[in-house]
Amino acid sequence: MMIKKIKIHTRILVVLTVMLFLFFSLISGIFNVIARQFIQISAVEQINATYNNLMIFIEQAEYIIERQTNRSLDYSPLDDWHNSPAYYSLRQNALRINVNVFIIDSDYNLQIRHNLSDDDLKIIQEIKYSNIDLSMLKNVLTKIDGRVLYISAFQTRVNSILDNGFLIIYADVTGLISFATSINIFLVILVFVMFIISVIATFFLSKSITHPIKKISMFASNIGHGKFSQNNFSFKEEEFDNLNIALNNTAKQLSIYDSEQKIFFQNVSHELRTPLMSIQCQAEGISYGLIEPSRAIETILNETHRLSNLVTDLLYISKIDNITTVYETAKINLLEIIRSCIHRQQLAAEKMGIKLLLNSNLSIIEYECVGELISRAFDNLISNAIRYAKTEIILLCSKNQDNIMICVTDDGCGIEPERIQHVFERFYKGNNGNHGIGLSIVKSIIEQHKGNITVKNNINSGAEFTILLPLNKVR
Repeated sequence: MMIKKIKIHTRILVVLTVMLFLFFSLISGIFNVIARQFIQISAVEQINATYNNLMIFIEQAEYIIERQTNRSLDYSPLDDWHNSPAYYSLRQNALRINVNVFIIDSDYNLQIRHNLSDDDLKIIQEIKYSNIDLSMLKNVLTKIDGRVLYISAFQTRVNSILDNGFLIIYADVTGLISFATSINIFLVILVFVMFIISVIATFFLSKSITHPIKKISMFASNIGHGKFSQNNFSFKEEEFDNLNIALNNTAKQLSIYDSEQKIFFQNVSHELRTPLMSIQCQAEGISYGLIEPSRAIETILNETHRLSNLVTDLLYISKIDNITTVYETAKINLLEIIRSCIHRQQLAAEKMGIKLLLNSNLSIIEYECVGELISRAFDNLISNAIRYAKTEIILLCSKNQDNIMICVTDDGCGIEPERIQHVFERFYKGNNGNHGIGLSIVKSIIEQHKGNITVKNNINSGAEFTILLPLNKVR
């Protein structure tokens, strides 16, 4: 299944846009819920305050009017209340909610005549046409001619001023609703502005990310094509700078490895050519009758054996150098590995009149390692020592808190000072050297186990190889 590729700046823009939308949607939702609740509570409070204020005004009024004979049809006590300081104080509320009052009977007819606006008359008509039960009209939100109103009805208490009817009080919250709508429009504009800013910010942010990635990607591509020259890039971002340093180190190591491989193949070609040329000469001598077959066969067998050993070493060192090779480690007794190596080399040592001695005050030295590789390393060390020793080779094994130490010492003539630093180099051969590969194999194996190997000449005579293996793998 093919995954659709998305550019970095697109992904960043999508994430920022979604976050922006969710954030402002949450803010807008919370604002509208709080605003509507606040408007409703404020309107209800204003309606209740108006009702209480009006009731107090009526109770305190000193009207001595006969209900049917002395009252003028053009007179309304609500007009006096509208002109009173109490009503004026109600109109001074901080929210500027416009509150008005009129009185109707159960048949929706105006009970007390007073100055009503056209909007008030429309409200009465709307209540009448809607056939609303006035006893149930409490804080009802309605829209009339574009005005948003909260309307409540209170049954009047019969007295010398009021007949049996309903006191209708409404609070006009159109202004507050318009203000909330303006805030919503402002939020929408703000979202749009923030989106534009996000697009611009995404452009610069993605450019600051993709530009270093392109440079590093080109550098990595050059490494893949065999160009191991290092760069001098410097990035402000720590992560990119660390990645560039790592790639530079990789290029350096690959350059060294490539150079070593070229030298390696040149040396291999030379080492293989020598025995092959010798075998070819002997075979041609037999073919032309210039060399006795019995004499040539011995040389051919010796060179074939030498060639076989060289190929075996080359295959082994190739296996060690292969970075994809996976080795399985196991906990083994190093002393048993060394004893096995001594047993295999015993016959060759006896032919040379050399004794192999193992010196250790421990019975078991457990170590987590690749047994095959460690065994090969000890074999090569002992084999190398046999070529240079005079009478004996001593293997000393010990352990402290940090390391396991194995020393291989011979009583030969030692190593020339000018050659001692080259003994672990591939194809570097001493006076009695074979192919110049054995000690390099030892060094590779020890370093794969995070260990270290050194060589020095003894004070009296002979060479001493010292291996240190870290104990952090011991269980």
